[in-house]
Amino acid sequence: MGSRTKGTMDVTRQISRVGVVGLGTMGAGIAEVFAREGLSVVGVDRDEAAIERGRGHLETSTGRAVSRGRLSEADQAALLSRIEFHTDLHALKDVQLVVEAVPESLDLKRAIFRALDEICAPDTILATNTSSLSVTEIAVATARPGKVIGLHFFNPAPVMKLVEVIRSVVTEPEVVAEVEAFAASLGKTDVTVGDRAGFIANALLFGYLNHAAAMYESRYASREDIDAAMKLGCGLPMGPLALLDLIGLDTAFEILDTMYRQSRDRLHAPTPIFKQMITAGLLGRKSGRGFYSYSGADVPTVVSDAHTPPVDILNAAGAVARPISSVGVVGTGTMATGIVEVFAKAGIDVHYIARSAQKVAKARSAIERSLEKAVQRGKLEADARDVALGHITGSASLADLAGVDLVVEAVVEELSVKQALFADLDEICKPGAVLATTTSSLPVIECAAATTRPADVIGLHFFNPAAVMKLVEVVSTVSTAADVEATALAMTARIGKHPVRCGDRAGFIVNALLFPYLNDAVRMLEAHYASSEDIDSAMKVGCGYPMGPFELLDVVGLDVSLAIQRGLYLEFREPGFAPAPLLEHLVTAGRLGRKTGKGFREYA
Repeated sequence: MGSRTKGTMDVTRQISRVGVVGLGTMGAGIAEVFAREGLSVVGVDRDEAAIERGRGHLETSTGRAVSRGRLSEADQAALLSRIEFHTDLHALKDVQLVVEAVPESLDLKRAIFRALDEICAPDTILATNTSSLSVTEIAVATARPGKVIGLHFFNPAPVMKLVEVIRSVVTEPEVVAEVEAFAASLGKTDVTVGDRAGFIANALLFGYLNHAAAMYESRYASREDIDAAMKLGCGLPMGPLALLDLIGLDTAFEILDTMYRQSRDRLHAPTPIFKQMITAGLLGRKSGRGFYSYSGADVPTVVSDAHTPPVDILNAAGAVARPISSVGVVGTGTMATGIVEVFAKAGIDVHYIARSAQKVAKARSAIERSLEKAVQRGKLEADARDVALGHITGSASLADLAGVDLVVEAVVEELSVKQALFADLDEICKPGAVLATTTSSLPVIECAAATTRPADVIGLHFFNPAAVMKLVEVVSTVSTAADVEATALAMTARIGKHPVRCGDRAGFIVNALLFPYLNDAVRMLEAHYASSEDIDSAMKVGCGYPMGPFELLDVVGLDVSLAIQRGLYLEFREPGFAPAPLLEHLVTAGRLGRKTGKGFREYA
């Protein structure tokens, strides 16, 4: 687990003068963090041109804070006055702490630390901001490895609250305690971990980013659909491919390559598209082109290019959507009733099927409660609620779906149950009716194969709660007709959802990217590298995730998560996708998450 030394020893030294080596975007941001807290800062870079760029970064960043009312002009001037600029490392001879923030080259960092070791006082702490290199390998370049530590800030440093404190096997406990106290004095949230590639955040983040790049490389889904799926389906601040462009593909490649060389985990082996794009000079935002094209270098505005999908994707595909005037929904669980509500609010007649008259009434009550709640919260007018309810009917007979144009199945995630249902729908529904499954993990083609009309079968994976979540994965099989896909896309847009297209393979887009990341987090916990609390904190504070991996696993349900992870492993046979033994053990023990009161955490 992550070592927590705070409060265990008396840290008496007050750090007041600090140094920063390297004044690029990250180094300048770190210098700003220090100066904001009233510290005296000595900034060093290789030449006057680099110094001017660093000064420019600081002036731009603090100027932005002034324009947003977060800093006064007087405070900006005082902050900048606390920073000295030099081109000679000897200017650091009297600082108490130095943070190195130069490019991710081990040889370069070791050379700087050797020089600092000779220049700085014996008790000066030497810290590296590396995001992936071995702190130990950097430390042993000095005669004081016990005074060397990792202090990994996140970009942009003045905004991001997380700092990873990385202790090597020889870092002195007093140094760890002093740096933890220093991080706290900066108003940062720190997690303390051992020295391994990627630490917490990058080890989990970059495996996910690599997988997303591989998904795009295989043409499984478009860059827009991959990014939209993860933003809308998981609430992430950025899609993975847009984030890679922001980080820089060359930087991402170096981090992945470093992690792979240390771990030999294939999930961290950079997918080939990185090398190809780097060679072509497509480095992301900084070069004006990466996975996306931008209006200029270092400009965030995305512009259309040859890979941008047409605005009217339905007409561009040449397929005409089938007319849909009535919809059937099979099931009465939370997902099913949410889907019924979504169709009804869009003005579409929807008939739901339950297993008994009692369940029909219960489902109706659930829908009415949900709509009433929307009215109470001001999200729906009372008249609109009444109109929606007028579009909804229910019964306990599948035969009542004989005349609908689209059936959406939302029953239990058991293949045999779904196959039996599709066989029945095949006999009952009229020719040309579209048959859709909301499965999140089962093969859609297996449902299609249970019918005599596989061309009419498609996946419509809604996200829970369906009434709120905007994303729908539209999953076409090898047999799905083009006009059926066009119908699904048109209908999804009609009900106010954002459709993303993908093929029929385990996990589709969202679960295929999300669950290996969650599994990696369990493995990290299992290896006693960090606590579940620190891992959750790192991903929320450091990466802007709405929930940490263990919070999310407990919400989803460990049994559901295990089933999805097993499905991914069986489909892809990727060793890294094999469910972590700890996950299997918790499920066996009945610790399934919030629904049982115990999972990775215990709930009242």
